[in-house]
Amino acid sequence: MSWDDEFDVVIVGSGGGGMTAALTAHDLGISCVVLEKAKLYGGTTGISGGGIWVPNNPTLRRAGHDDSRESIRTYLDELIGERAEPKRLDAYVDHGPAAMALLEQSRWVKFFWTKGYSDYHPELPGGKPLGRSIEAVPFDTRKLKQDEKFQRPNSMKGPLGLWITAKDYKNLAMVKRTWGGRRASLVAAWRVASNVIRRRHMSTGGRALVARLRMALKDADIPLWLETPMTSLVVEDGRVVGLSVTRDGETQRIHARKGVLIASGGFDHNQQMRNEWLPEGGREDLSLGARENVGDGITAGLGLGAAVDLMDDAWWMPSVTHPSGASIPLVSERCIPGSVIVSSDGRRFTNESSPYTNFVHDQLDGKHVPAWFVMDAKARRRYPFAQILPGQPFPKSFYDAGLVVRAESLEELSTKVGLPEDALAQTVSTFNDYARTGIDLEFGRGHSAYDRYYGDPTLKNPNLDTIDTGPFYAVRLDVGDLGTKGGLVCDEHARVLREDGSVIDGLYVTGNASSSVMGTEYAGPGATIGPSIVFGYVAVKHAAGALP
Repeated sequence: MSWDDEFDVVIVGSGGGGMTAALTAHDLGISCVVLEKAKLYGGTTGISGGGIWVPNNPTLRRAGHDDSRESIRTYLDELIGERAEPKRLDAYVDHGPAAMALLEQSRWVKFFWTKGYSDYHPELPGGKPLGRSIEAVPFDTRKLKQDEKFQRPNSMKGPLGLWITAKDYKNLAMVKRTWGGRRASLVAAWRVASNVIRRRHMSTGGRALVARLRMALKDADIPLWLETPMTSLVVEDGRVVGLSVTRDGETQRIHARKGVLIASGGFDHNQQMRNEWLPEGGREDLSLGARENVGDGITAGLGLGAAVDLMDDAWWMPSVTHPSGASIPLVSERCIPGSVIVSSDGRRFTNESSPYTNFVHDQLDGKHVPAWFVMDAKARRRYPFAQILPGQPFPKSFYDAGLVVRAESLEELSTKVGLPEDALAQTVSTFNDYARTGIDLEFGRGHSAYDRYYGDPTLKNPNLDTIDTGPFYAVRLDVGDLGTKGGLVCDEHARVLREDGSVIDGLYVTGNASSSVMGTEYAGPGATIGPSIVFGYVAVKHAAGALP
């Protein structure tokens, strides 16, 4: 069989998992190439907040946040239950620190602990209220030189070049309420001025992570081919030995001597697959995943008889649909005191401040789509909402599109939205009683350290305040996602498995192209990127015969 090119490992996808796999191959002294179908590299990792949830990583240990293996596994077992294969969880926990240590071998790759951004369920045994999440140190993307223009942008950059980390955002959200928020606003102003003077292109979050990994790839002289989509896998005697791609308008065949790694993302923007697999209420494409994510890797695996799992789930995110059609995720907003989220019956249905995937699970299970985010003028004056600054009016386009309804009373608001008469007023009256005592007797809002992270620390319960100051607002809340969660089933070595449990030799998978090791749950900030990195590392180590 003739080949146009050959490498030891061929990696499909240039997100965090794919880039880590490439750096692992370089560390082992084997050749590799990273293929990216888009014009820009970085995948969904580049668009994301960039958090990485890998317990016991070197950054945490240097900060004195050592973790026992027992506490980590206890937390994951309590959280995930039987929806994840124990051996795969073991591999994630055991290989994670080494994967992160390998990344830090590069002079470019540096992280810091997002201290206080708790695990998503810190109240469970083994959960950590201070959190286990890290993110990349902000980075000046001018250092990428000619590669800067090929990096996928994200939304973490503010006006006039303002750059903020997850911690910065938390503080800035309280600019009207705390001295920490006011100090953060002064820091933000200094950063804008500094960027202008120093002509920096500062990035944070996923964009900073991807930029740092790209610099590491450049140092290692690892080829990254853009606009090179995979068209098919090549199989010989039951083993995947390479793949066909389109490059420069021509079909080329690339030999993978040791294996092919699928790191191509989920089926976020494949409407046919969304209709086939996702539950009613979650099928509309409001995904924040990379536009090119249409399930190519999953489809290729299915064509070889691969098993799939969790295809009815996603990394769900409550969202407001901007009049332009863009999806605006609501993370901190659901922790705003002086607000409730109700269904079409005017009643609350869950803890509004709960982790976003759990919130949407409850929303979908109860068929509460759309829901309505109700707040009063006091909340609108104090806190940012859907990228609108505190006290700033909702744009007229929001009202024209039916996304926002405004009224002088709760009864009038109910009529305008179409909620049952008196239901919203009764819901708010009960909620106000909870706010006065500081205890939500229905859903426990504000009990978890996760709830309180984005809350208002000046209140008795950071997530509860009375809703009593007109005018009142109702904002339509839709179901979005950060990417789909289901994909190819794999073992603890990241090898793709068939329905009967047998291995498809030569084929590996990581990231959202795989069935998530998190099952239907979400351990903490970065529990998508973390496993993608770890199993990208594991896959190449196994392909090279280098696993212990």
